[in-house]
Amino acid sequence: MKRIVALLLALSLLVSFAACSKKDQKQSEPKDKSYIYMVLVNKTNKLPVNWTELIKLKTAKNSMGEEYQVETQTLKQFEALRAELLKEGVDIELDSTYRTVEEQQDLWERFEKEYGSDYVKKYVAVPGYSEHHTGLVIDICLVKDGKVIDENDDMIAEKEIFAKIHSRLAKYGFILRYLDGKEHITGYNYEPWHLRYIGDAKVAKEIMDKGITLEEYLGEAKDVGVKIDYGKSEIYSKEQLDELIKQIKCTFASPGWFGCELRSIRYTSDEFNNKEELAKANDNDSGKKYTSIAKFLVDFHTPDKSLGAFNTDFDYKDYSFWLACDKEGNWDIIDMGY
Repeated sequence: MKRIVALLLALSLLVSFAACSKKDQKQSEPKDKSYIYMVLVNKTNKLPVNWTELIKLKTAKNSMGEEYQVETQTLKQFEALRAELLKEGVDIELDSTYRTVEEQQDLWERFEKEYGSDYVKKYVAVPGYSEHHTGLVIDICLVKDGKVIDENDDMIAEKEIFAKIHSRLAKYGFILRYLDGKEHITGYNYEPWHLRYIGDAKVAKEIMDKGITLEEYLGEAKDVGVKIDYGKSEIYSKEQLDELIKQIKCTFASPGWFGCELRSIRYTSDEFNNKEELAKANDNDSGKKYTSIAKFLVDFHTPDKSLGAFNTDFDYKDYSFWLACDKEGNWDIIDMGY
């Protein structure tokens, strides 16, 4: 692998991201309120500039006395959903809802200071590109046996409770926004607590029944099915490899990549986790030091529109993704290309 070629390609992709290419990053402007519930805000679609003129927010309190703002119809339907679930012994509460762009910027800066720039780039939406700006999103927490469950891992472990919640979403016009296995479409890991109101119960049911994303329903993305090959590793467990694979998949929902059809990801072998590759990884301007290396090969097809760094309508095979882990256990994509 010639690193200089990979670095030039990576630089080209970063330039594409910084420039917010009009072909990749959209900023739709709904003309009236009949459009608002199907608005698409993600890593490549910015919040419409006239958004605050189209929505009406209402302040609500959860049972813990915390105040939140939610779009009025979204809140009404959430309260109806919550009332039905309470009859089944399931208590859900408001945990995170509407955020202004300024609040998202503050969140970005706070998390960057606390966890570092690599963390926020992977887990925090860029201000202006968060669904929380719409007022149509409700992140819920659970109340179980009088105890609030709001930590991500703890909520993911409550599979039976969330199965009941998800089975009732469509009835009230909600969908589960970030699905497991669809990271390459949404750009985010599975979030069973992230509920998105789209207004039409029939459309919500269709989306939920088909197990697709809002991007797929709107024709903005296509999932051809991603083949995963874990190879053979004596270093990394399947669970560890899954986390790295999800990170690679999320790349395909980012500017410069969105529209590519991801087809396969495969782990190469442990042989690339060697002193020579670690030395290359640790020769970086940030001064960050890594302790482990993992190499994957990816197949994908580009769309029939320009993405800047890639050939159009082209099959890329055995495209390398290199990831490195620091001593704190944080993994970064450090290189990519042929």
